[in-house]
Amino acid sequence: MSTYDPAALECLAAIVEEGGFERAAQRLNVTQSAVSQRLRALEAHVGSVLIVRSRPLRPTSAGQLLLKHTKQLRLLRADLERDLQELAPSAPGSGREDERISIAINADSIATWALDAVHDLVRQRLPLEIIADDQDFTQEWLRSGQVLGCVTTLKQAMRGCRMVPLGAMHYVAVASSSVAQKHLPNGLTAHNFREVPFLSFNRKDDMAAEFVARTFGLKRVALNHLFVPSTEGQLHAVKAGWAVGVLPELLVRPALAARDIVDVSPGHTLPIQLYWHCWNLESEVLEALTQALIEASARDLDQGNSGR
Repeated sequence: MSTYDPAALECLAAIVEEGGFERAAQRLNVTQSAVSQRLRALEAHVGSVLIVRSRPLRPTSAGQLLLKHTKQLRLLRADLERDLQELAPSAPGSGREDERISIAINADSIATWALDAVHDLVRQRLPLEIIADDQDFTQEWLRSGQVLGCVTTLKQAMRGCRMVPLGAMHYVAVASSSVAQKHLPNGLTAHNFREVPFLSFNRKDDMAAEFVARTFGLKRVALNHLFVPSTEGQLHAVKAGWAVGVLPELLVRPALAARDIVDVSPGHTLPIQLYWHCWNLESEVLEALTQALIEASARDLDQGNSGR
């Protein structure tokens, strides 16, 4: 049975995670030549190309398998570190910065409830890496083996993974008082939504269009978009009068109470069901992450149709 050099596997992971050989070398504190040599040796061992030299660099199918294996080894080492810390709490941790425990979470959850969920684990020195993406696309990070878990809107569990319902985030349509008074004096309607721009995270983000379509029973909606790739940034843009934002009620609740912004579609919300998917492995670290997310979501998300 073949064995693989852990240093070479971490080298492969660093190239993918950092997006290039130079930054991987900086992270591993070796020369760029050493990174190239380790990758060539690993490719020779596997008998297959592991990295597509494109922009950005991306792993091949074989590279994805080894990347997933590398992250599973990190998880085992994190479990060992956790157990050793329980045996000797005063001993310094030996976790390495480059051995990250990676998960993918949608930006709106990061801005509202998810950071509080993992706070205690991070304080316990879990080397956590959170990757932000649209909630409809975070599962692709799990599918490619680049993360060990993700928060997503997709319900179907992938092969080798488990799924836990978390609950629903409710989204509301908000605007500054000046925008509402000038363009939406009677609130957002099926006749005036085209007169105002809407904020979106990026071109993949269809939250605003889905809100308008569901609220007014429309099949297709074309909106005038402004792109702000930050949940907190979108709230700032709404307050500044840039556009209407469809944002988590959890996030905008204080601003609504302070009357910094107004709800332009009172009584209408868009519930988005969220799910936690992770590798189906026996791991104390993975279980601790799962439980932390479950407990926080039970507190902050709507459990009405969560299935828990």
